[in-house]
Amino acid sequence: MITRATRRFFGRLGPGLITGAADDDPSGIATYSQAGAQFGVGMVWSVFLTTPLMVGIQVVSARIGRVTGHGIARNLRDYYPRPLLWSVVSLLAIANTINIAADIGAMGEALRLVIGGSPIVYAFAFGVVAVLFQLLVPYQRLAPVLKWLTLSLFAYVGVVLLVHIPWKELVIATLVPPVELTRDYLLLLVGVLGTTISPYLFFWQASQEVEELRANRGDEPLREHPTHARSHLRRIKIDTWFGMAFSNAIAIAIMVSTAVTLHGAGIHDIQTSAQAAEALKPIAGELAFALFAAGIIGTGLLAVPVLAGSAAYAVAEAMKWPIGHARSPHEAKGFYAIITLATAIGVALDFTRLDPIKALVWSAILNGIVAVPIMAVMMRMATRPEIMGSFVITRRLQRLGWLATGLMAIAVGAMLVALWV
Repeated sequence: MITRATRRFFGRLGPGLITGAADDDPSGIATYSQAGAQFGVGMVWSVFLTTPLMVGIQVVSARIGRVTGHGIARNLRDYYPRPLLWSVVSLLAIANTINIAADIGAMGEALRLVIGGSPIVYAFAFGVVAVLFQLLVPYQRLAPVLKWLTLSLFAYVGVVLLVHIPWKELVIATLVPPVELTRDYLLLLVGVLGTTISPYLFFWQASQEVEELRANRGDEPLREHPTHARSHLRRIKIDTWFGMAFSNAIAIAIMVSTAVTLHGAGIHDIQTSAQAAEALKPIAGELAFALFAAGIIGTGLLAVPVLAGSAAYAVAEAMKWPIGHARSPHEAKGFYAIITLATAIGVALDFTRLDPIKALVWSAILNGIVAVPIMAVMMRMATRPEIMGSFVITRRLQRLGWLATGLMAIAVGAMLVALWV
């Protein structure tokens, strides 16, 4: 029986939980699966390492939204040079559109594996559903639906329960990381970091805090009305910690399950989430395959609106357009046009000769590269009193955020050196 306290706790979860769950999208699942298949449990340490760093940078983004009452792009527009604004927004929109293509393509392929038929037709249908979902469902109903979709991630917990885990090997590889300074290892490491600490998550969570602010009558930006600031900031901290810990626990489950099945069976080259699901069938059984495939579809239904929505928030704020899912399509034409356009281009790319495998891999790597300057700008933004008022972030949060930024920069630098030589 669910207690009142439990219901109250989960009722308080929102932007952080949805953001964390959206991080485990089909392209992320493919990246974690490739890590498990290619290097066994040898890259699980990276997810443990990134968890507190991911929490730190997401708390920063959430606080920017709640304190200022505006998303990251709007604050960039108000306080930073236009070339920086449009560089960041353009890179985000490009990365998100490619990511949408990879995710919708993976969803179509996963459904084909389960029931047969044409993956292209399914991809088109999923794209239409994703757009209509955001056009027709108001924010007060959209947020709870997205929250319920996070339950689809438990499919990967089910997969872990069906396979044998070499706990001793896993613990040793986590405590003493078997790092390889090779091109393939560094490329995949940046891909894992880029799909875990992704720019679209920063923009989405900040904007969702603004949506929550506008949806609750009487709430104002903390910079202007600091009443109850302690409870709001505490809620952000709990929500974000829970969401990111949940997200990374699922990432570990995916990586470990593919490590002990695919890597153990000598299957080291997994490039898509659907391919990972298909490869699991003869090794782990029909149930593990079905759970893995169902998880791909469920997480895609959650992630595609987040990807398209975060691009729309960024572009619309940069263009000074009305924004938000709380507004109707008639009230925020430009905002919903970006959602529709990003999704439509993503679906269209699945009908071209674009290599979905390369799109997926380079999308994750591009996210890793783009994340570095965005994280640096966010950290500077969060420490400026003219932006944050009396709510500039604490020294502890500053250290955590800059550590995350530095780690990402080092990983990207090492990858570029490996590519160069």
